[in-house]
Amino acid sequence: MTTVTTDPTYGSRSNWFARTESWMDARGKGAWIAAMVLGFIFFWPVGLALLAYMIWSKRMFTSKSCARKSSRVMMTRSTGNSAFDAYKADTLRRLEEEQGNFEAFLERLREAKDKAEFDQFMNDRAKQDDTPTSA
Repeated sequence: MTTVTTDPTYGSRSNWFARTESWMDARGKGAWIAAMVLGFIFFWPVGLALLAYMIWSKRMFTSKSCARKSSRVMMTRSTGNSAFDAYKADTLRRLEEEQGNFEAFLERLREAKDKAEFDQFMNDRAKQDDTPTSA
């Protein structure tokens, strides 16, 4: 068995940077852009450094679709335990079915709302046509 030890003085120096980076990543690309703009406003070299880092680390040009693809791969990957894999597949199938039902429900709500708004428009228009205009 192998154990890994780390030098606490080295880890603490870069730890604040890693924590800040993960905190910003959790808030998305908008947080990085806001930090960059604030850096330019208060002290332009900080904004320039953030811009360079965002371009160098490819944070400026990545999308969340890549994260979704990798999470989908993790969901379909086998764990080696057939009972758990069967349970996971059944649960995912049930959740996808519930999502489909919910999306169909939302579509019906939108259609009902659109129909109600259209009927209201037609009623208002009919009332305007019925009233004589005094010209």
